[in-house]
Amino acid sequence: MLNVAFLSKTIYRLQRLSRQLWIRSSLIALLALVSAVLSPVLSPLVPDGLADKVGPEPVVRILQILASSMLAVTTFSLSVMVSARQSASSQATPRAHQLLLEDHTTQTVLATFLGAFVYGLASLILVSIHLYTQKDVVVILAFTLLVIGLVVVAILRWIEHLSELGSVVTTTGWIEDAAKDALETRINWPCLGARPLSSTQREIPARAQRVLARETGYVQHMDLASLNAAAAKANAQVFVLGGAGKFVTDGDPVAWFTGQQDADAIWRAFSVGRTRNFDQDPRFAVIVLSEIAQRALSPGINDPGTAIDIIGRLTRLLIPFQSEAVAQVHDEVRFPQVWIKPVTADALLRDAFGPIARAGASTVEVQIRLQKALARLAQSSDPEMASAARVESGRALEFAELALVLDEDRARVRGIAVLPEAAD
Repeated sequence: MLNVAFLSKTIYRLQRLSRQLWIRSSLIALLALVSAVLSPVLSPLVPDGLADKVGPEPVVRILQILASSMLAVTTFSLSVMVSARQSASSQATPRAHQLLLEDHTTQTVLATFLGAFVYGLASLILVSIHLYTQKDVVVILAFTLLVIGLVVVAILRWIEHLSELGSVVTTTGWIEDAAKDALETRINWPCLGARPLSSTQREIPARAQRVLARETGYVQHMDLASLNAAAAKANAQVFVLGGAGKFVTDGDPVAWFTGQQDADAIWRAFSVGRTRNFDQDPRFAVIVLSEIAQRALSPGINDPGTAIDIIGRLTRLLIPFQSEAVAQVHDEVRFPQVWIKPVTADALLRDAFGPIARAGASTVEVQIRLQKALARLAQSSDPEMASAARVESGRALEFAELALVLDEDRARVRGIAVLPEAAD
């Protein structure tokens, strides 16, 4: 997996483009053009005896079967994907649709089916108009058998994948994996390899100039390498205010810079889109996981078990996190000319557990599991994480004190809570 922290904007856009279904379908469909071009080239290698036994009529029938069957299978598979997306949106969270659409197995299988249909249709036309010699038809048959082999493998993968596609457990697992990747990037490279910018922004010189946003949306990606290169060339610095996940409007300041730098070039290092994504934004993945727990705790679903499962997943994700402001995993900073605001433990815990504490305030099982998770995080070796866990524990306890009916339940939750004043 590519490290999105260090991708240039061009490579990042190509990576995003490669996740589109039509890209993979087009690549497989190109086999029709490849076979058309290579048939005259490879036909001299075909033995005369084999060419005499293989006529165009059997090949045409095979291509007809392939094209018609793949059209039906593709239509059915697309309907299954839409149903799975709707199921995940209704049972988990609508924000999960991004991962469903980018699921590698689903995309590969659908691309194989659609590409096989396009290949069969194109090859059928070329063979039917008698553009090829007898030996050329044998080459077309060989390519067709290759495509059929790909289709068989795709069907076997699709059958296995359908058993779990769209389920809450599978969707939650995908989101957890996305969150783990994003958090591991920030753990291994605090501030994505840049220098930490304090919340008070005291590091920004008074002479620094602003870079204003040119469109409205969420910052999805920052090309820190180009920012650092431009700043190093000018012996200057760039201070990023609008990090990944931040919503900016046209005219909002997203960065400050010193020296003789091009403000337009700095702005071009930012990718802004309509929605947030998981690549450089660990808080978004944590929020999406928390949304699944909130939906599970809604009166219409009433599934505290899923909420408890989400609390466990969030705890597993957050235990390794260290404060970006002080963490030094590597001896050197990858982008010393760039400063960005760090992801704080306080923000992560509020995103993760604050909404769950509110939605599950009247469910004692959820409150107990939540307090146990925060008690574990309060034992973190990172002082910022430990302090944030204690603060969040106190907030969750306040919700529970107001919502729980029985004094016994309130006492159970109170006995587990780790309050801020207990910190040394």
